[in-house]
Amino acid sequence: MATEISNVGDPARSVATLWGTRRLPRRGPRHSLTTAQVVDAAVEIADGDQDLDRLSMRRVAQALGVGTMSLYTYIASRDDLLDAMLDSVHGEAVERLGEPDHATWQDGLRSVARAGWDLHMRHRWVMQVFTGRPPLGPHSIAKYERELGVVEGIGLTDVEMDAVITLVHDHVEGVARRRVEADRAVRRTGIGDEEWWRAAGPELEAVLDPAAFPIATRVGEAAGRAHRAGQNPEHAYEFGLDRLIQGIEALIHRRA
Repeated sequence: MATEISNVGDPARSVATLWGTRRLPRRGPRHSLTTAQVVDAAVEIADGDQDLDRLSMRRVAQALGVGTMSLYTYIASRDDLLDAMLDSVHGEAVERLGEPDHATWQDGLRSVARAGWDLHMRHRWVMQVFTGRPPLGPHSIAKYERELGVVEGIGLTDVEMDAVITLVHDHVEGVARRRVEADRAVRRTGIGDEEWWRAAGPELEAVLDPAAFPIATRVGEAAGRAHRAGQNPEHAYEFGLDRLIQGIEALIHRRA
């Protein structure tokens, strides 16, 4: 899958499109569509494909039953469409997070992580997009606001608050990517991890000398028994998130 980059078009036009403050020149016949309908159709296509490689203005137009040129009345380019798609699905995370009424900031960070995990599982194409220049739409900014609210007033500087949210997202995306790749391996080979290891295990035992690799043998066997596979993304998600939170707690306590 190719990597996409968000916000590579005209930055001012992208912001104006996302906030609905700029009207594009009308091309072709008049249609009773809205920009939201165009974006929703594109998201549905990308969700079905589980990637962005085949997403095009032509396919979106076909899904809506209109001519391709008419879409440019609503979205100026595929790049702007991608920004709008990201902003749209970020709105789902805003709804999931709700108002910041968590009992503790630790619970709040777990909610931020879970909302991100759910978003990546529902919209797997999101992992193809590098968001170093994020979409600056209303949903994306609302999501950022809700996430920062979780760590507001707990003893972090503003820069550290931003870094903590970024750290949580990086962890979630990394594990989600492994989960998606594992699912892709199952589809490609036609067998699950447990079946794969049952086939590979005897052959490995025949050539592996545990005395030569004592630590790898012991730990690998323990992890295999625990996960019934070579890896367990859900365990990695929970384990890593707990360690992140403990590290943030240590930072706050040390400073106090």
